[in-house]
Amino acid sequence: MQENSLQDLYVEQLRDLYSAENQLVKALPKMAKAAQSSTLREAFEHHLEQTRGHVDRLEQIFTAMDESPKGRKCAGMEGLVEEGEEVIKEQSSSDALDAGLIASAQRVEHYEIAAYGTVRTFAGLLGDEEAVNLLQQTLDEEKETDEKLTELSKSVNAEAMSGASGAKAGEEPEGAEEPESTHRRRAPKTKSARA
Repeated sequence: MQENSLQDLYVEQLRDLYSAENQLVKALPKMAKAAQSSTLREAFEHHLEQTRGHVDRLEQIFTAMDESPKGRKCAGMEGLVEEGEEVIKEQSSSDALDAGLIASAQRVEHYEIAAYGTVRTFAGLLGDEEAVNLLQQTLDEEKETDEKLTELSKSVNAEAMSGASGAKAGEEPEGAEEPESTHRRRAPKTKSARA
């Protein structure tokens, strides 16, 4: 009898998430340390505690399935973590550091929201209601974190803009054409020939 390929995919996706969450357990303290805003630092520290809980929930699911959580390193999260580290290096002395940290963190959250939504759906199709409940708890926390980051970005991005306003009157602040905000408003670069 052929094994259920959805079950195999489900286990592999869970292993990927397990790797991703463990990478975040290592990355979040660096992000918290780099944050200039105490509110952002506290948000990263709070999410670190949640992330440890996400690892615990995944371990519960693996134990119930009698499967090992060990697998390949999650390349997607590895890339997102590297991008976050680049932001810290490139923006360390910039007023936009926290804006960049939030942008990086939201990329991570969106990745996790997609991944947890997928495995929760797989768990439901496979009839594992206990896993559905555990994965939904984590999915809800990831969405809540993303919403908190969006709210924080409003003040952080404004501070980044006011810090950049030290430019001479009439000059656009450096990097203003590509703000670090997750909600970008693009200004037209040139006037239309019809204007």
